[in-house]
Amino acid sequence: MIDYSSVLNQRIQAVAPSGIRKFFDILEDMPDAISLGIGEPDFVTPWHIRNAGIRSLEKGRTKYTPNAGLSELRRQIALYLSRHFQLTYDPNGQIIVTVGGSEGLDLALRCCIEPGDEVIIPTPSFVCYGPLTAMSLGKPVYVETKVEDEFRLTPEALKAAITPRTKALVLPYPCNPTGGIMTRKDLEAIAEVLEGTNILVISDEIYAELTYGEDQHVSIAQIPGMYERTILVNGFSKAYSMTGWRMGYICGPRELIGQIVKLHQYGIMSAPTMSQYAAIEAMQYGDEDIAAMREEYNGRRRFLLDGLRSIGLECFEPKGAFYMFPSIQSTGMDSDTFCMKFLEAEHVAVIPGSAFGPGGEGFVRACYAASMGNLATALERMEHFIKHR
Repeated sequence: MIDYSSVLNQRIQAVAPSGIRKFFDILEDMPDAISLGIGEPDFVTPWHIRNAGIRSLEKGRTKYTPNAGLSELRRQIALYLSRHFQLTYDPNGQIIVTVGGSEGLDLALRCCIEPGDEVIIPTPSFVCYGPLTAMSLGKPVYVETKVEDEFRLTPEALKAAITPRTKALVLPYPCNPTGGIMTRKDLEAIAEVLEGTNILVISDEIYAELTYGEDQHVSIAQIPGMYERTILVNGFSKAYSMTGWRMGYICGPRELIGQIVKLHQYGIMSAPTMSQYAAIEAMQYGDEDIAAMREEYNGRRRFLLDGLRSIGLECFEPKGAFYMFPSIQSTGMDSDTFCMKFLEAEHVAVIPGSAFGPGGEGFVRACYAASMGNLATALERMEHFIKHR
């Protein structure tokens, strides 16, 4: 009999499963359940983008592409970033197309981390940063952000976390799960702390297109002195509702991207060809799709925020992404207990804040990338649950 615990990688065994997944497993046996758990748009990929993928198949475009991605796609990504964020990247050497933003984060971390290097991770934030760091033999250093700071990373907290072993800062804004954003002023303060160090910034900007109100997204790569130390990670999943197409990209200094391409070519070869042709269409002609979906999300955002507050839950107003992060401390339950009992009693799934790292306990994540009807029903069921718990 094989002792699997002795043959499997010890670091992998030590990584806990995602705190999100168990709720989806339960949902499989609840066909009537409403899920506000998964961070996936409820829109279908716009037709013109789907059609571009279909046309690529009809034309027999089924071969590998260059490791870094189709040259035309890289060119369109460069044009898009210039048009929307005033960022200049050379398609030949500063951009690589990845299998979703998730691969981009993995590549960036693995290519930069040496054993024992520390990576600063603001939390609450998406579940993958810490495990990816640990599997790269790095040490996650969690910096808890506060609701009173609108879940922003403060320069004081960052400065306190930096040590001689600090290799990188993950900057996850707009933030999943809080919906918090960083303004230009906030980023300038972070840049001042990093000035004179050799610390890299891995900027996860997958929700860059989804901000609401006067403060539009600003990339830290736009801040003087930050371009040369920033690896920008983005993708098509959220803004274009293209989750299943698995399309992402990384941009950064030529010296870094050149090394990242090597890891990508040995592990993946190239991103899916059909998806790349669809992504070209999205980059060229998808601005109106983003605007329409963002407007719809904004209406849902206001509706859910008002609804949560009306049933007695304190909730910070999110300015980005498509999540609410209400406090459930008034119920007397911890976040995991609240979510499990709520799912069992009312057949509505939300995610415990504890799944997103330090600072998440006492909150739950509710995704408003769901229909208004489902949001309304979910609020009714939550009010019933809180009153009759």
